[in-house]
Amino acid sequence: MIAALRAQLAEGRLGRRGFLRLATLLGVSAATAAAMAGSRRPAVATQVAQPKGGRLTLGGRVHPLGDPHALAWLAPANIVHQVCEPLTRTGLDSITRPHLLSRWQVSPDLRTWDLFLRDDVFWHSGRRFLADDVVWNLRRVLDPATGSSALGLMGTYMLADRAAADPAGATLWDAGAVEKVGDFHLRLNLKSPQVAVPEHLFHFTNVMLDPEEGGRFGVGSNGTGSFSLVEHRVGERALLRARADGHGPGRRRRAQLDELLLLDLGDEAAATAAALVSGQVDGLVRCDYSVAEILAGRPGLQVHRTRTAATGLLQMRVDRAPFDDPRVRRALRLAVDVEEVTRVALRGFGEPAEHHMVAPVHPCYAALPAMGCRPAEARALLAAAGHPDGLDLTITCKNWPQWELDAVQAMAAQYAAAGIRCTLEVLPAARFWEVWDKAPLAFVEWAPRPLGFMLLELTVRSGVPWNTTGFSDPEIDALLVQVEAELDVGARRPLMRRIEERMQEIGPVVQPSWLSVVTVMSERVGGFRLHPTTLLFAEDYFLNS
Repeated sequence: MIAALRAQLAEGRLGRRGFLRLATLLGVSAATAAAMAGSRRPAVATQVAQPKGGRLTLGGRVHPLGDPHALAWLAPANIVHQVCEPLTRTGLDSITRPHLLSRWQVSPDLRTWDLFLRDDVFWHSGRRFLADDVVWNLRRVLDPATGSSALGLMGTYMLADRAAADPAGATLWDAGAVEKVGDFHLRLNLKSPQVAVPEHLFHFTNVMLDPEEGGRFGVGSNGTGSFSLVEHRVGERALLRARADGHGPGRRRRAQLDELLLLDLGDEAAATAAALVSGQVDGLVRCDYSVAEILAGRPGLQVHRTRTAATGLLQMRVDRAPFDDPRVRRALRLAVDVEEVTRVALRGFGEPAEHHMVAPVHPCYAALPAMGCRPAEARALLAAAGHPDGLDLTITCKNWPQWELDAVQAMAAQYAAAGIRCTLEVLPAARFWEVWDKAPLAFVEWAPRPLGFMLLELTVRSGVPWNTTGFSDPEIDALLVQVEAELDVGARRPLMRRIEERMQEIGPVVQPSWLSVVTVMSERVGGFRLHPTTLLFAEDYFLNS
């Protein structure tokens, strides 16, 4: 398989970045993959002792934690991940590396994945981290009763056929699908080929919880990470304290910080900016674009920006009228000027999307002709669908981040030209996440995924937990199975092109934009790099005097 990838690289059919991503997914170390791609070995940086100690205070919402395996969004995951860790990590460069694993191997048919654990990882309680812990966690994540969104990624190759009347009753496709081989070795035996298993293991719900705690998480929970959660008050604060015992991958050094405090500043942009300027906080987990604009160039502060495949989708429930008619869904896409929405809402921090969830940054992206904004054609489609006088719709959205409300308002204004009259239901974020999967028409932000088919797996594949629109298309389902098994990006791209076309024809979403994520930190915060998902890796951070 590696030889085939090297041939694609040599022939120019695969870029260097795509080669690195795929080679590492197949178990080649990042350094070896870089050497294969002809990169020079980087110079060894001089090790400089970083300042130790202190409390880092960041502004960010503090929401209920719930079951980490069933979290619906990233804000609570940022607390969980400091205590409980995933098996792999996908970096800012979109390369997935071992984390609690030491390495992995995959069979030529992409159906047998051998996962090897580090032999020097311990739980905070002092118990060694073993394959039994991983088997328990993976089986729990894959149990439909848990309600994990990871089923959208892993269900097709790990669960029995869910075409039965009751998908909730699905079980592992084989009793040995998750197999313990030794104390530090387990094997995933897949029902069908899958190239992205290591990236699926980094999905934010897939952290390793202590089996002895039965899936519960809160203050004092056991973990393998560099911090313990010592205080959690919803809407106020969450305090994480660094472990002093050195437990964690490689018995790595204790975190440089003494404490990480997340302070809930609410949703008002002015309040978050004022908190940072006054020194109440050292930085923000994420901020509105307006805050980045206001604070850019201010002495002592640094704006961090990362181009991503994060996006926002206007999601239509196809099990409810009028969205059960594909002509109505296509009309809502044709009535939107994505370039104008992107300009107004993202203020230079994003780029237009094409209504199919595959981003230009993805290696398997296939460029399609622009749909354009054609309100007259949208109006005609509505008339053909039985709505000659247009439609009255309610769009449910949240009040933060501000770009989402700006985007929805821009789309609502454009819809008037096609005879679509919109009312906005604007909710606080905490309330929105209680109803986002029930509203007939809701604008939902989605975190980036490193491969172009992963968001489709999570939200469009038939029957998966995060397919909240009720959409089902056998052609797209079958194409996703083919894409997941295809290593050759050149062979994968025509399959993705057909998925993209199908989404534009009958899909359940309007997708105006891809967005960059931004935040602002004090210059005294060292070691910080903004991850595309906005997940924090606080063991790397330190405070300069």
